[in-house]
Amino acid sequence: MIVPMKKIFVFVQSKDASSATLHLRKLGAVHIEHQQVPHGQEIQGLNDDILSVNSVLAILSSPEFSKVCSPGKPKFDQDWRFLVKHIIDLNNRLEQLEEYSHHLKNRITQWQLWGDFDPEEIKLLSNSGIFVSLYQIPAKEFESINSQEFILKKVSVTGGLINCIVISKGRKAEIPFKELALPSMGLSKMQKRLYEDGRLMSIIKDDICRYSVYIDKLKAVRSAIERDLEFHNTLRGMGQDGDIMYLSGYLPYDAESNLYNLSRQEKWGLMIKDPGQDDMVPTLIRNPRWVSIISPLFKVVEVIPGYRELDISMWFLVFFSIFFGMLIGDAGYGLVFFIITVIFNRKFAHKTNASLFILFYILSLCAIIWGVLTGTFFGQEWLTQAIKPLLPALREDKNVQAFCFLLGAVHLSIAHAWRAAVKAPSLSMLADIGWILILWSAFFLAKLLILAEVFPGFVKWMIIAGCALVILFSNPQKNILKSIASGLGNLLLNLINNFTDIVSYIRLFAVGLATVAVADSFNKMAMGIGFGSFLSGILTVLIILVGHVLNIVLGPMSILVHGVRLNVLEFCSHLDIKWSGFSYSPFREEPGILK
Repeated sequence: MIVPMKKIFVFVQSKDASSATLHLRKLGAVHIEHQQVPHGQEIQGLNDDILSVNSVLAILSSPEFSKVCSPGKPKFDQDWRFLVKHIIDLNNRLEQLEEYSHHLKNRITQWQLWGDFDPEEIKLLSNSGIFVSLYQIPAKEFESINSQEFILKKVSVTGGLINCIVISKGRKAEIPFKELALPSMGLSKMQKRLYEDGRLMSIIKDDICRYSVYIDKLKAVRSAIERDLEFHNTLRGMGQDGDIMYLSGYLPYDAESNLYNLSRQEKWGLMIKDPGQDDMVPTLIRNPRWVSIISPLFKVVEVIPGYRELDISMWFLVFFSIFFGMLIGDAGYGLVFFIITVIFNRKFAHKTNASLFILFYILSLCAIIWGVLTGTFFGQEWLTQAIKPLLPALREDKNVQAFCFLLGAVHLSIAHAWRAAVKAPSLSMLADIGWILILWSAFFLAKLLILAEVFPGFVKWMIIAGCALVILFSNPQKNILKSIASGLGNLLLNLINNFTDIVSYIRLFAVGLATVAVADSFNKMAMGIGFGSFLSGILTVLIILVGHVLNIVLGPMSILVHGVRLNVLEFCSHLDIKWSGFSYSPFREEPGILK
């Protein structure tokens, strides 16, 4: 459920503002709402510190420095700022060396066709009246160049160009081609410099890599800075009127007495009221333990209901588990997921929320159950006749499609029944009753059009009654004509959507069928090769592994695309949930010290 919140205002004297902020942080219950944009040198400095630490963490966490380093932990007795600056300086030096090495490689490629020479010696020769110039001359024009004033010497050929030198005495020779500028150093010096820079880069990389032992320390530093920043943001975000400063925010209804007692103890002014319609109230969700196991999935898809919306956690868990079982649709794959969950649970139980593992255990069991019901274990066709589905009717495509339509009708009817219960005793609840009738009419219509089943005669009365309720009670007003016009518009906008939403649940059948088809195809391909020889046996096993691993990898992707969609879009659109909320994040104190 979404926990009711209270809006609070705390009033203190200016001299007590800092102390009050500390006490509120220790209370750890108030979601702060700034009265003005926080600013100041402390805030700017802390933001800069966070950027610096994040930069260093990005450097140390990059694949380039995540390799095994030389043994030994680098000593660093200075505070964290010196550590951060030192690593950033090392990385900047490394980037400069890498950029210059890239430049050197290009220069070496360019000049290696000219051979090794010292540009400084060429410059000294010019002081003695002997001039050496470098040119690239088209091959077809090279033979036409002839003069008694200079010597033309071919060095190498590049494509249609001839690399050559022109030597003259007394004055520099002039020929109608562009002269090449001399390099800053000779080829051997370039290669030596590249080698030395490479060694230096290797030393710097190894040095940076060894500093990765400080990643946890730097993460703790960042957390401490963020807490300090939150404190200053809260303090600088307070409103002020003369000598009185005030702070506002939101806290859960059951924490009201704690804040009241604290305000009496510290002699603050305090005002508590219910949030207004225009207030941006954070969302805090509390559920029974068995329902809260779905919370990690909400974090993955990053959706939060608005404060005035509904919490679908329980229904999401129930139907998502069913969708998972149908989309994976194979007891063998479900068993693989279960074993993987057991392995990860044992390895990371101390680092990961236990509810995540419980969720995957449940989802894996749902896939196993559906696989047992349909007789699917790494495919169907390869199984012997002795292994039969527990529910043979689910082997018929028509029956599974009908079940998908039924599941959709039940799922969406729950949404409208819930909306009707929330609206009660308002007459507008009757409109949702009308939509339920229309949904079940769409269910029978889908069976008629797609499964060619008989259309029951009573359905037309359901359609008439449902449309009448929607038209009359979607937006009941004193003016009956306005009510009818509003309801008719609502009906026309959403009538077709109800049918398409019911039909969209057939994706559960289609994806599940595709999973079985892929498994059977790879099994058949592998058995066609057989185990007649050692080589064919290896190929057979490889095909089986590739096929089933492909299915196992693609399975969770289909869950995120289809299983989540049916809950977050179809179900929530009928429940009028727009996911417009943001999380309740209380201003609280956490352990951690900044040095």
